[in-house]
Amino acid sequence: MCPPSSFPPSATTPQQPPTPIPTSFIPQTPISQAAYNLASTTLPPPILNHSIRVYLYASHLARHSSSPYASGLPQDLLFTACLLHDIGATPRYNGSQRFEVEGADAAAALLRQHDVIEDDVHAVWIAIAIHTSPHIAERISEVAKLVRLAVLFDFGREDGYRDAIGDEDLGELRKGFEGGHERLGIETVLGDAVVKQAVDRPQKAPAASWPNNLYKAYLAEPWWEGVNKGF
Repeated sequence: MCPPSSFPPSATTPQQPPTPIPTSFIPQTPISQAAYNLASTTLPPPILNHSIRVYLYASHLARHSSSPYASGLPQDLLFTACLLHDIGATPRYNGSQRFEVEGADAAAALLRQHDVIEDDVHAVWIAIAIHTSPHIAERISEVAKLVRLAVLFDFGREDGYRDAIGDEDLGELRKGFEGGHERLGIETVLGDAVVKQAVDRPQKAPAASWPNNLYKAYLAEPWWEGVNKGF
């Protein structure tokens, strides 16, 4: 990982994607359009692509399991939770709380602008706020489980997703989604972005949190380049 003074620009500053991102996956509703517009103008390309893949995996799982989040308003909620789950790692939403909570607050504000009822807003808030919390996110709600399993799958941790999806060829699924939305070094970019926030405000990496794992690994080896060892 790079020292604080030399974090790569892509970890903190949105840039133009190297190739146009296909948008046929976006639900054609005001809520989902607003969520995509916010994500695409705020997230750097590696994190935007990751967030899109997370939605594609979560939506695929929702359809496979006949989840209510596969269509209608629940699909808007799932889309918003997936597209904005890492938006708290950006400078625009770099508040005083850990990045998961800042992202959850941003998503909740967007949903309230579209008059979504508070129970649904709260479900999305929880899904984002605890998406890095093992064993809790998988069980606290349906939308939180979908987001959590999709995030893990995108980072190569397949067990929970495979258990839920069955015998499908997940290698082909991954190949297809990554072909349309490239990885672009997401592990390094996201890890660096979270650590940079913690370097500036250590309270954003509280004990026993995923940001704290990244921050401790950085403090132990600030010269390390590449994927943070606490990722």
